[in-house]
Amino acid sequence: MRTMRGDILILTGTGLVVIGFLLIFIGALISSLGGGEVEGGGVIMIGPIPIVFGSGRAATLAMILAVILMVLWILGFLLTRRG
Repeated sequence: MRTMRGDILILTGTGLVVIGFLLIFIGALISSLGGGEVEGGGVIMIGPIPIVFGSGRAATLAMILAVILMVLWILGFLLTRRG
């Protein structure tokens, strides 16, 4: 039996994924209509290992984000292991 808290987390996560897809779709639609230059970047975290992709300034920001996320992941792992 799921708790109400679990249901809220599932709905929140699903909503965030749907919003993300809509933002990507709208951004692609706007850039294709405008014919402007497109830059992008992102980070995929597999455990503590970041995979960074992108071009231009977005890739640099993605690398900085990846390093921050990796350090936070390692700190979280070490802190939960002790206590």
